[in-house]
Amino acid sequence: MTRHIRHAAAFCALLLVALVVNAARVQIVQAPEYDDNPANRRPDIARYQQPRGDILVGGERVTGSRDTGEHLRFERTYADGPLYAPITGFASQAYGTTLLEHTEDGLLSGADPMLAPLPLWNDVTGAHNPGGDVVTTIHEAAQRAAYEGLGGRKGAVAAVEPSTGRVLALVSTPSYDPQLLSGNSAEATRTWARLNGDPDKPMLNRAVRRTYPPGSTFKVVTAAAALDAGVVRDLDAPTRSPDPYTLPGTRTRLTNEADGCRNASLREAFERSCNTVFAKLGVDVGVRDMAATAEAFGFNDDTLRIPFSVSRSTFDASVDRAQLGLSSIGQYNTRATPLQMATVAAAVAGGGQVRPPYLVERTQRAGGSLVATAGSRPSREAMRPSTAARLKELMRGVVENGTGANAAIPGAVVGGKTGTAQHGVGNSGTPYAWFVSWAQGERDLEPKVAVAVVAEGSAAARDD
Repeated sequence: MTRHIRHAAAFCALLLVALVVNAARVQIVQAPEYDDNPANRRPDIARYQQPRGDILVGGERVTGSRDTGEHLRFERTYADGPLYAPITGFASQAYGTTLLEHTEDGLLSGADPMLAPLPLWNDVTGAHNPGGDVVTTIHEAAQRAAYEGLGGRKGAVAAVEPSTGRVLALVSTPSYDPQLLSGNSAEATRTWARLNGDPDKPMLNRAVRRTYPPGSTFKVVTAAAALDAGVVRDLDAPTRSPDPYTLPGTRTRLTNEADGCRNASLREAFERSCNTVFAKLGVDVGVRDMAATAEAFGFNDDTLRIPFSVSRSTFDASVDRAQLGLSSIGQYNTRATPLQMATVAAAVAGGGQVRPPYLVERTQRAGGSLVATAGSRPSREAMRPSTAARLKELMRGVVENGTGANAAIPGAVVGGKTGTAQHGVGNSGTPYAWFVSWAQGERDLEPKVAVAVVAEGSAAARDD
């Protein structure tokens, strides 16, 4: 009898071991397979079981969470959704996350281990952290002014603080309301299809994810290269530039929209935006020094994050002399995001130093305690301080005496550079209209803001 009991006990022990081994196989070996199975809704149910942390602008929450009472309980809400969509992106139960909602998802959803009170605390207790908050660098009044200033035009605005790199405004139009995508209803599905089918691409963040030929605004970079290389030493000396200018090795004659560009000084050429002068200057500087200066400003950098990625602005270093002439006036293969051109203006305003732009001031727990701050960021020299000082003088002349007169602001010193950029097959597209600038209040010791604006699809007179 005892022998039978021992056999039964051994068999039960064997079954127990098999059960433990199988449980371990399911929970450890096959866990990723079950987690990734589309039929498994547990991760989604857990993810939306609590309110999401918020994104703040000027101390105010521009996002929120709504209790739907459904399995996917909390749904994202947005205040002034179209205004802040180029910053927040969307957080959708059906379509995932974009922009800040994506790059800061771990913190906002509460999954970031930094939110736990103690290391491994959640692993032991099975608790879920409340979502943390993201405090942005955006200035509410600047954001609204930029959005309203575009006035329904297709385009973008980027504004940065020259002394720090803080992004003060980031606008893209046409925009969309990210709240319409938050849920998983049929309405969200219809909205997704409508937005993706819209030829105006309202979900495209034109301020950081689209590059344009910068046109004459790139002449700021060309002027910096010419001054740093010693090709130009006196702002008021003749540049020995013909009008028209025949591009080297070709019969193509480059002309100007403005009069008085023949042999114009750098000051006159900058104020009148003379293509012939700047194309010749770029050729005289040479492709190596032109490319080096452009890259010092941030061109050809595909690593920029603010924290979401920024499209690479380009200056082609494999061009011949004729192509270099066109590249030096912001045409040919030269392309830039509005944020990149705002950084160019900021480098002029900041004494030649480029501060990497950033959008997140700090992150914090739901109770307000600090998780991380932006901290100090290293700068790099785009041009000599003396060159920056002379470029500030030239940009100020554009507003006071040249093509940028409409940018003048009472009680402030403003520097700027206008630009129109040809595009399309045979330059058949309606030119893009550009303006880059910086502004300094009469009581300020240094410029407080640098701005780049681009407008698509509407012919712009030079004086506008």
